[in-house]
Amino acid sequence: MHHLYAWLRRRPLLVDGAWALLLLMFGVFEVIIDQPGPPDVPHLVALGAMSLVLLIRRRNPTLALVATLVIGVFQLFDDVAPGLEALAMPAIAYSAAAYSPRWASRTALVGGVLAPIAAVLRWWDNPDVGMTGVVFFTLLLMGPFVIAWVLGDSMRTRRAYYMELEDRADRLERERDQQAQIAAAGERARIARELHDVVAHNVSVMVVQADGAAYALDNAPELTREALGTISSTGREALAEMRRLLGVLRSQTETDTYVPQPGVEQLEDLLDRVRSAGLPVDLTVQGVPVELSQGVALTVYRIVQEALTNTRKHGGPNVKALVRLRYLGDDVELDVGDDGRGAAAPGDGMGHGLVGMGERVAMFGGRLETGPAPGGGWQVRALLPVRPADGA
Repeated sequence: MHHLYAWLRRRPLLVDGAWALLLLMFGVFEVIIDQPGPPDVPHLVALGAMSLVLLIRRRNPTLALVATLVIGVFQLFDDVAPGLEALAMPAIAYSAAAYSPRWASRTALVGGVLAPIAAVLRWWDNPDVGMTGVVFFTLLLMGPFVIAWVLGDSMRTRRAYYMELEDRADRLERERDQQAQIAAAGERARIARELHDVVAHNVSVMVVQADGAAYALDNAPELTREALGTISSTGREALAEMRRLLGVLRSQTETDTYVPQPGVEQLEDLLDRVRSAGLPVDLTVQGVPVELSQGVALTVYRIVQEALTNTRKHGGPNVKALVRLRYLGDDVELDVGDDGRGAAAPGDGMGHGLVGMGERVAMFGGRLETGPAPGGGWQVRALLPVRPADGA
């Protein structure tokens, strides 16, 4: 039954055509059988016209309403008493109220009220019924018109409400995407500036080592060989950083003053500043520490910085934080958690900090997980390669 209903909803013209055909068939039967003598041609004309109007009521409800009014006036002036074709009028009133402009909807309501009054005044011929009965009968005839109009107007209101909700949802989605793009673009620009410092440092090291190698070439070959090895490893690292940089670098004029960027060695200084701001935080290091590439070390520092900033903003009173740094051979795992409000914490709806973390981690081929911790609070976990591949 549900499939049949859905199939019929997709074919409104077929449904209206079936109703129009039934109305025409039974109307002709009424005219020919119930009225002896020659066929009532004006009645058949009104019947055929009303059947046609019923067929087009959803395609052009305003035209259907105007045609119905014309047919009603024709019946009044040509003394064509209403028959089964009058059954189509409530459907026309519904369509006008649901799909036509406001003026047409109001016209349909007025017509639905006046049509029974006009019919009673024009064709009522029962003197045995008092005025009360006539009024009651007139109100009874108005009922289907008014009910159909109310249903159609309710459909119009509900459709307008749904359209407003859809439009609002589309606007919010576009705004969210724009905010995410702006946040990602800003974070890429910041990453590009930071990596500029890292690459510049590597190139500076290469220049210094090359000058030293040239000075010691004749007198200390071993020092020259060691300097060349340093130049080789530093150049590879700088090349890898440059390749990653090209993916996020934006063509814009930079006027900021570049400063040395922090790394893992500066985590204790960062935590001291966080503690002085009123957030108790501990640092745990597990595994055998190894030297991280400068880009990865900077990413670790920035993730810790942003995660603790979020803890201070959203963790609530008396919150504590823990930073765990695990060295896993070729990878380093960073875990920043707190015992604050977690998912119950109020947010500002922007999420730019999380966007920035994701951009940083993705650039080095790592993995980032953020969300409420199983035991309560909030957790940020990142897995980064110690030394990303040159092609990363």
